[in-house]
Amino acid sequence: MLTSTLSQDAPFVDIPDGITLAHAIVDTVRDPLLVLDQDLRIVAASRSFYQTFRLVRETVRGRLLYEIDGGQWNIPELRALLEAITKESTIEGYEVAREFPAIGQSIMLLNARKVFYEKGTHATVLLAFEDITARRAIERRVQELLQEKDMLLEEMQHRVANSLQIIASILLIKARTVQSEETRLQLEDAHQRVLSVAAVQQHLRPTRGEPIEMGKYLSKLCETLAESMIGDSRPISLKVHADAGTALSRQAVSLGLLVTELVMNALKHAFPGDKQDAAIAVSYKVAETDWQLTVSDNGSGKPNPSIEQTKGGLGTSLIQALAKQLDARVDTASDSHGTTVSITRATFKSQVSAVQ
Repeated sequence: MLTSTLSQDAPFVDIPDGITLAHAIVDTVRDPLLVLDQDLRIVAASRSFYQTFRLVRETVRGRLLYEIDGGQWNIPELRALLEAITKESTIEGYEVAREFPAIGQSIMLLNARKVFYEKGTHATVLLAFEDITARRAIERRVQELLQEKDMLLEEMQHRVANSLQIIASILLIKARTVQSEETRLQLEDAHQRVLSVAAVQQHLRPTRGEPIEMGKYLSKLCETLAESMIGDSRPISLKVHADAGTALSRQAVSLGLLVTELVMNALKHAFPGDKQDAAIAVSYKVAETDWQLTVSDNGSGKPNPSIEQTKGGLGTSLIQALAKQLDARVDTASDSHGTTVSITRATFKSQVSAVQ
């Protein structure tokens, strides 16, 4: 077995022209590559190095790295890094941007490794170059496009907000001029819902597709609802308790509309008279991919919430439709101590009780 192994390895051990082989390997590498001695003098350079930097062998071989190409590589920090390389350390991704005499402005990514030999009398450094000029240009362009997108989204958001405010104002004016009480109530209801959409939209800033922090989002939304719908005229508190969790923008819109609709319903029906400790609580609990949104109040409650749900009012229909979009179910519990509406999304992986 040992004899067989030696006979297989011998052709590689006994190659007399190993230097020629090494030069051939260096020339085969597609990216520019230099072989430096321990004094950082160039021992060999790949064909791609000469082609990339448009240099000739006579101006490179045997010269110090910092002398070639008009001194473009005379970088004190790079020199210190190359000299400090050990068996355990390498240089990875050292970026150099220079105006090169022959090729102009370019950005190079440098990687280096020191080769230690068995006799230990000397060492060489392999220095590889990667031209990332085009990649950096694309990254800059992408960043510019993202900034333009954000500006357009902010402008669109501003215009949408103004349009919603105008629509709400027109509905309110119209409600004050109609003679029919039923029409007036419908217009006022539509006015409130336009305001709710405006409130939801107001707190959805452009996020480049990133998830939205639901705790901050719901807190800001409820602050707006409290200011616009409660104010100082009614002693009703509106508080939010939310677990750490995020949602995509589309899901956050639906959740925001649900909160707004449920808070509006509580303000309309839960407190027919003055109540000193009147309170509405919004809760958002998360368990892995499951979540539960709950809006509860300590108001007068409903005599029979199931009958209310079967009436199919606009508010009830809207809540059911939004819950269906979120693949969630609606549960309502009501008694003399108040009403609780829960919107629950539970997958087969975890039970509903996990988020209750």
